Amino acid sequence: MEMIDYVFENDVLFSWAVMAAALLLSVIVYFAALFLVRKLHNITLFKKFKVPLVGLKAPLRSLVPAQCLVLTLPMLRFSETVNGFFAGAFTLWLIASAGWFLIRIVRAARESVLSFYDISASDNLRARRVYTQVKVIENIIVFVIVLLTLAFILMSFEKVRQVGTGLLASAGVVGVVLGFAAQKTLGNFIAGIQIAFAQPIRLDDVVIVENEWGRIEEITLTYVVVRIWDQRRLVIPISYFLEKPFQNWTRVSADILGSVFIYADYTVPVDQMRAELTRILDGNPLWDRKVNVLQVTDAKHDTVELRALMSAKDSSTAWNLRCEVREQLLTFLQENYPDSLPKTRVAFNKDDPEKPAAGIHKH
Repeated sequence: MEMIDYVFENDVLFSWAVMAAALLLSVIVYFAALFLVRKLHNITLFKKFKVPLVGLKAPLRSLVPAQCLVLTLPMLRFSETVNGFFAGAFTLWLIASAGWFLIRIVRAARESVLSFYDISASDNLRARRVYTQVKVIENIIVFVIVLLTLAFILMSFEKVRQVGTGLLASAGVVGVVLGFAAQKTLGNFIAGIQIAFAQPIRLDDVVIVENEWGRIEEITLTYVVVRIWDQRRLVIPISYFLEKPFQNWTRVSADILGSVFIYADYTVPVDQMRAELTRILDGNPLWDRKVNVLQVTDAKHDTVELRALMSAKDSSTAWNLRCEVREQLLTFLQENYPDSLPKTRVAFNKDDPEKPAAGIHKH
């Protein structure tokens, strides 16, 4: 009893005891929260929406003791300087922990939503649309949370508040200067929001940008990463996709037409070539059995142009299919109709063999 009275009478010991009790209480609250999380995981609603609540454990370990210690601030009996130090430290700890906790909640919500969509499926148009929207919206929310967290941290310092008040008089001029300096950044930020909802591009879209073929690998608030076919990465400001034309091969669907051009002599048997194309496609698993066309699309003075059209489920498959069809059509010509390969004809006058006949060009 005398010990308790001594602690209550001694301001320093009392303050340390209060903080120790707060930390003990935070341990109890933390394990109670974990118990609640486990119970929530067993609820059908959370199982259905696959909410990954386990990811909240780490920020809770920081948030709960910070909150408990902040609640003890009015009871502390240290000197004014020490009280001020603990008040600032506990407040900063609480603000940072709260920001961390909110970011984890946003990410848990993202994982819950995306768990319903499989972007690795062959027909993943809807999944890519949702992935793009969720990713960009997540980036925006996290950006706002970080911005507000930093703002609250700065506003917790009295001197910073005083400086901010003094700067309000010149805020108009500073705002204009910052507006000009940050217009590109703000433009990209707004473009990111537009792309999230208008979706001219989506994650995993096949695009041709700056004459490069690739897939959209990453979309942030300010830039887009395109993974080019040879594994290089093309980093482009996000506003590019709203201001300049580009090709999107998977805007509506992933399936695509592929073309193969063959240049042959005028004697080429078109019907046999058409039948050979059908035979090649029928035996190729890359063909989706939708489009099979061979036409004479041009006739030059020395060759005719044959264009073979074929369809595939996506651009990568179409590329491989085109290469295989081109090789097999050329082999077919070489083995069966070698005289139909491109050739140059030269005619000579009988009277003067050195002079080409009229109307015939010597090549």
